[in-house]
Amino acid sequence: MKRFLSLVFALCLSTQVQAQQTLKIATLAPDGSSWMRELRVASKEIETTTQGRVLIKFYPGGVMGPDAVVLRKMRLGQLQGGVLTSSELAAVYPDAPIYSMPFLFDNWAQVDKARVQIDPLLAKGFEAKGYKMLGASGIGFAYMMGTKPIRTRAEMSSIKLWIPQNDVIAERVFKQGGITPIPLPLGDVFTSLQTGLVDTVANTPSGAVALQWHGKVRSMVDLPMSFVVGFMVLDIKAYQKLSPADQAIVSKIFGAAAKKMDSNIKRDDEAALAAMKKQGLVITKLDAAENTRWRGIGAQVTSQLEKEKIISAEMVNAVRKAAAGAK
Repeated sequence: MKRFLSLVFALCLSTQVQAQQTLKIATLAPDGSSWMRELRVASKEIETTTQGRVLIKFYPGGVMGPDAVVLRKMRLGQLQGGVLTSSELAAVYPDAPIYSMPFLFDNWAQVDKARVQIDPLLAKGFEAKGYKMLGASGIGFAYMMGTKPIRTRAEMSSIKLWIPQNDVIAERVFKQGGITPIPLPLGDVFTSLQTGLVDTVANTPSGAVALQWHGKVRSMVDLPMSFVVGFMVLDIKAYQKLSPADQAIVSKIFGAAAKKMDSNIKRDDEAALAAMKKQGLVITKLDAAENTRWRGIGAQVTSQLEKEKIISAEMVNAVRKAAAGAK
């Protein structure tokens, strides 16, 4: 009888171990950032709610490499997920950068209105490409920040501008504007600002502070160029290995975490900008002609991308229609 009970116990223990799934998720977000704080809280809630059946292991701060490397490791099964930028995700789902089209939005109200309708469309698009979108979280509006003020076309043409690697949209916009951008991995930007390889970046205020770029930039152009969104995705095969009940738990908790990060980012951006101003950041405006020129370039690039089917005209139109009427 004792032997029988021992066998039953061993079988139950074996089944429990087999049922446990560890999801390895990488991100460029630094440990200690608001993103990582929320993600770690969510992961503990998932572990508790699933009674240990689902464990989350994060690799923050880019330790697994840039987004392109993370995607490759996901395909190889070395990672199950990532919190990734839309520019890199465009390689697997072309409409991923829809929110970051140049000058598509002027304010948060337009973004909020559009996302109610567009986020579900993006989730379906990712799933068709083999990824489960657990959440999308706004990172904020990207502004040009540099070591010297920018107001005129002449000042704009002299900058050494960083853009993310593989960001096709940003590359086109700036090249058409007469600037030869310098694509670099995110992890190389801080050193490049120190050495002078680049003197201008495009980022959100909270992003600049989180990445410690704020100490190197002295001026910001008051023109929201694009809206930045981060996506948390899992390889669909890894997601499907979870039981239906655990799938629902993971989706619900990470989805709630993404919404919480959304609600925090406006506050974080305002606080970051205030802190940068205290350190001497000067806000400048482009002159009227240069402002109009850049908005025209943004419209041209969007039209080109639609015609070349790099991004779908249907999605662009859906965003514009959803955002219409917001003030």
